[in-house]
Amino acid sequence: MASERLRLLAVHAHPDDESSKGAATTARYAAEGAEVLVVSCTGGERGDVLNPSYGEVAPGAMPDVRRAEMAEAARALGVQHRWLGFVDSGLPEGDPLPPLPEGCFALQPLEEAAAPLVAIVREFRPHVITTYDENGGYPHPDHIMCHKVSREAWEAAADPSRYPDAGEPWAALKLYYDVGFSPERIRTLHEEIERRGGTSPFADWLEHMADRPWPARTVTTKVPVADFFEARDAALRAHATQIDPAGFFFLVPRDVEREVWPTEEFELAEARVPTSLPEDDLFAGVRGVVA
Repeated sequence: MASERLRLLAVHAHPDDESSKGAATTARYAAEGAEVLVVSCTGGERGDVLNPSYGEVAPGAMPDVRRAEMAEAARALGVQHRWLGFVDSGLPEGDPLPPLPEGCFALQPLEEAAAPLVAIVREFRPHVITTYDENGGYPHPDHIMCHKVSREAWEAAADPSRYPDAGEPWAALKLYYDVGFSPERIRTLHEEIERRGGTSPFADWLEHMADRPWPARTVTTKVPVADFFEARDAALRAHATQIDPAGFFFLVPRDVEREVWPTEEFELAEARVPTSLPEDDLFAGVRGVVA
């Protein structure tokens, strides 16, 4: 009798987040035969063109452009994809800070925003869910809301008394937070690039961190993914309005990255199965249960 396929659900705020946070991990597990589903909470409609070589997007066309980019990124990673259906909150700036736009994702009542994700969890039945920490990874209002709806879905999808119209209850076994740019990773890559005589893209980051230290996160899980950096990079390039192919994400030499930092990092937030820390596999403790 064949064992059940492993299933991983990665919940992100905008299209392109799935390619800059944990992308090589999702590509690895998909290539190994797991079912991997990426959920984008918003359509990224309020995103600007950040790639100086891209050109202009016709007025009103950004939603369709970003949907097409997301489809190409999903193909590059080998993953399934679903939209949660909410509108990008943008990133208002200024002093005083302007209000978020009416009807945006970050202003939705929690139960209304979480309901479609609860339904996806109960339909897809993931063994593992990844999302952002309570700070959103960085304090974008949509990232913080993504954390809130993911936590709500983790808890509520398993409870038959919650969201009774969202399908049969399902209890995922592990919940992780992505720890993309940890201080340790930044310093290690920076020092190695400079040791080899290169120009590190992290010099300004380290200065900023010295003046304003980042909140410490506990890395519990380092997933080896060096063989999937190419898939990650292809997914990044698919988001052509957002990612400059000559920009930040491509300034770390890949040979340096493979040698000194061949992993992606996560923080185990909750587990319904026993596991031993540290881990090198998001499915540690799950594989035996599923098999």
